Amino acid sequence: MKLNTAVFFGGESVEHEVSIISAHQAINALDKNKYNVIPVYVSKDRKMYCSDLLKDMDNFKDLNGLTGKCDQVTITREDNRVVIRPVKQKLFGNKEIGTIDVAIPVMHGTNGEDGTIQGFLEMLKVPYAGCDLYSAAVGQDKVLQKHILRDNDLPITNWFWVYASEMDDNREEVLRRVHKLIYPVILKPARTGSSVGISIAHNDEEYLECFDEARQYDEKIITEKVVKPMREINCSVLGDSFHAEASVLEEVGHSSANELLDFKDKYQSGGKSKTGGSKGMAGTARIVPADLPESQTQLIQDYALKTFKVLGSSGVCRIDFLMDAETKRVYVNEINTIPGSLAFYLWDKNGVNFTQLMDRLVQLALDRERRRSRMTFSYDTNLLSTYTDGGTKGLKNDD
Repeated sequence: MKLNTAVFFGGESVEHEVSIISAHQAINALDKNKYNVIPVYVSKDRKMYCSDLLKDMDNFKDLNGLTGKCDQVTITREDNRVVIRPVKQKLFGNKEIGTIDVAIPVMHGTNGEDGTIQGFLEMLKVPYAGCDLYSAAVGQDKVLQKHILRDNDLPITNWFWVYASEMDDNREEVLRRVHKLIYPVILKPARTGSSVGISIAHNDEEYLECFDEARQYDEKIITEKVVKPMREINCSVLGDSFHAEASVLEEVGHSSANELLDFKDKYQSGGKSKTGGSKGMAGTARIVPADLPESQTQLIQDYALKTFKVLGSSGVCRIDFLMDAETKRVYVNEINTIPGSLAFYLWDKNGVNFTQLMDRLVQLALDRERRRSRMTFSYDTNLLSTYTDGGTKGLKNDD
């Protein structure tokens, strides 16, 4: 019997379009003999839609026209089933569009990858692939992430963070901290991805301009010392806290003279798919496997596995590293808990094709749900039977 497998994508994020590309790559890779694939598109205004039209990338060239042809839906748990229903019931239509056995979130960035969609799926009590709510949130928030990495002795660059409002209230203090790092520095919104809002500053004037750019995307701004000359090395990890394996490494190239890999480098400079569309992250200029000595490769893979573990990750992730090209010193840059194209191109070299990768993600989701079903999340008490209205008996005591 086929599993009803819902792929969630889109969302209210600057990476909305990237999510659409990644999701369609995943949908095409799912074995149709095993899974009844249900695309669930989350629009930029957070409405959910279902339709077979969502399986065709060509239909996304006109988003407004597409959603007008699809059913806006709600998803609820009814008895022991997770049910998809249309918001507007048709007079003689089926009141139930379908049910969901397992979910695969392919939503990048804020209001999706950051724990938002995971929390929704937790409330539905449906098995879902990838990181859980906690690790998803930490994976998206680079400030929290860096604190955990540092506390676990993983190498990171010198850095600091501030709220955007601190620039308004105490500009000189912020600049003093920048000067301690020494220019050039890189600025990042704490909770975006795909290099959106990220830029490099070489002096105070540029720093203030870059800060204003970054604060458009987040209220928390990270400043880091630039690694130069730099090589960018990535490694994917697949598994969970019980067992995980690292992929081959890739070295990411730049199609332009930019100092950092920007959105255009990632998604608009690579090859095209057979249908003429972008290949997503799979089309980025890259060397796979990266041209590194075996000892250096093993070190980075070990760092990737440790990063995956200490952040509580699961599913398939991509950990990005920075390497000083002269000293060969390696720094953990960040984890991508739902990487572009699900990093499938890194697993081919490990003998795992995209279809097999999707099978592993589904199995990991089901395994986690089985473990959770044996855990205790609540217990019966007589608290309400002893509660006295207007009194303090039975209230939580924080002392």
